[in-house]
Amino acid sequence: MKALIGKKLGMTQLFDQTSGVLTPVTVVQVGPCPVTQVKTKATDGYDAVQIAYGDIRTTRVTLPMRGHYAKAGVVPRRLTREFRCDDPSQYTVGQELTVEMFEEFKKVDVIGTSKGKGFAGTVKRHHFTTGPKTHGCRNYRAPGSIGSNSTPNRVFKGQRMPGHMGDVQVTTRNLRVAAVDKENHLIMLKGAVPGGRNGFVVVRSPKK
Repeated sequence: MKALIGKKLGMTQLFDQTSGVLTPVTVVQVGPCPVTQVKTKATDGYDAVQIAYGDIRTTRVTLPMRGHYAKAGVVPRRLTREFRCDDPSQYTVGQELTVEMFEEFKKVDVIGTSKGKGFAGTVKRHHFTTGPKTHGCRNYRAPGSIGSNSTPNRVFKGQRMPGHMGDVQVTTRNLRVAAVDKENHLIMLKGAVPGGRNGFVVVRSPKK
């Protein structure tokens, strides 16, 4: 699997002069991501590649991570992620991975953190139907009964109830790659990229 860390910059549009089609796209700045560690089955029990992304002051990095970056010969970065791979021998510590690796793909998967919406009720969070507004009804947006009889005499886990909405990891699959800008490390994707502006995302080769 090929994957890189990036940042969601915002939206724009691409115009195809040949067909006259205007395509809305989301611009994601991907990489460059230096390789900070290569793991193999012989040393770690599995094959994986660890990469880093994002600028950060050295004073904001913990001492163990400073030593980890120094061992790899890489300037400390904001994020570090690890990805499984079949052949880690093609990667070397200190190697920079760029957006060029996605030129061969027509579609990619994007992993990000969805926008947080705070505390939400069942109507907004789980799309419950509202109650009647007339005849003195007082449970217009109430969730209704959540329990059961004396057997089993408890509320089942996972019951749909009001609570915190959003701010969870979301994976959007098979977003179409509209364009790749190698000079500016940008990739234009058609579809819904999770998260808000300037949010960190992971762009990877499609699993399906």
